[in-house]
Amino acid sequence: MLIAALLVSSFIIFSALYVAPGNPIAVLSGGRSLPPQSVKLLEHRYHLDQPFFTRYFEYINGVVHGDLGYSIVHQQDVSRLVVARMGTTFELVLYASTLIILVGVVLGVIGGLRRGATDTGVVVISTISAAVPSFVAAILLVSVFAVNLGWFPAQFNGTGGFDQFKHLTLPAIALAFSSMALVARVTRTAVREEMQREHVQTAISRGIPWPAIVRRHVLRNAAIPITTVAGLTIASLIALDSVVEIAFSLNGLGSYLVQSAQSNDFAVVQGISFVLVAAFVIINTIVDLLYALLDPRVKLGAKAE
Repeated sequence: MLIAALLVSSFIIFSALYVAPGNPIAVLSGGRSLPPQSVKLLEHRYHLDQPFFTRYFEYINGVVHGDLGYSIVHQQDVSRLVVARMGTTFELVLYASTLIILVGVVLGVIGGLRRGATDTGVVVISTISAAVPSFVAAILLVSVFAVNLGWFPAQFNGTGGFDQFKHLTLPAIALAFSSMALVARVTRTAVREEMQREHVQTAISRGIPWPAIVRRHVLRNAAIPITTVAGLTIASLIALDSVVEIAFSLNGLGSYLVQSAQSNDFAVVQGISFVLVAAFVIINTIVDLLYALLDPRVKLGAKAE
């Protein structure tokens, strides 16, 4: 299924860009008119004169061997351009994913276990956070923590180590902001349902410490819905990443995808799109595998109930 999904995705990406407006020859010529013979030479050099399926199968063959094509704009291999920017995107998504899991699950457990003002506070915070888009969160975070307080830098990647950690903190929070709220709400509901089950009430009556009850009984049985939502929200970060990278001037795949689309660098757009879609598919596959590890009753390929 993983290979089939990647093949279908690659075909859709290649087809969409094949019929997209714009002409690679115009990029090469800088918008100037070229003699017909020069146009034919350029089309032959970059395989633009080949039929659609011939170009597609050559593209797939290249992808299998790690070749994502050749950038006409930068006159470099797309693979090299992608690898140079992949680290920033990976670190940002990993940072945001950690925040989503830690903050979201902790808030959800607190809201699910404690009723009253604490639970109400968790619900209010998660509801407001879920309604805030990433670009709005980015503006608010920069205004408060970068401009007014000066705690964190507002732009660029940093120079590595702790400096890079500081540079990625605000972007990671902006990227994870609404997703943390969604995971918190789902976790709260799942914990609240598990607390009503007979085996949990029996454990409480026996005087088992609360940390053990939460770890052994509540979170273990609530793990599948939490994992489902957490996996989907983390996968969705790939689509939201572009907005955050542009807002914070990060040199990652998301911002480079937008730049390449604006400059009609079709090979780079294809390459980055394929890498991002592949990451999305792989994350969802990992979530499916986690179902079987979390609950042996769930069979691979079957839907969890």
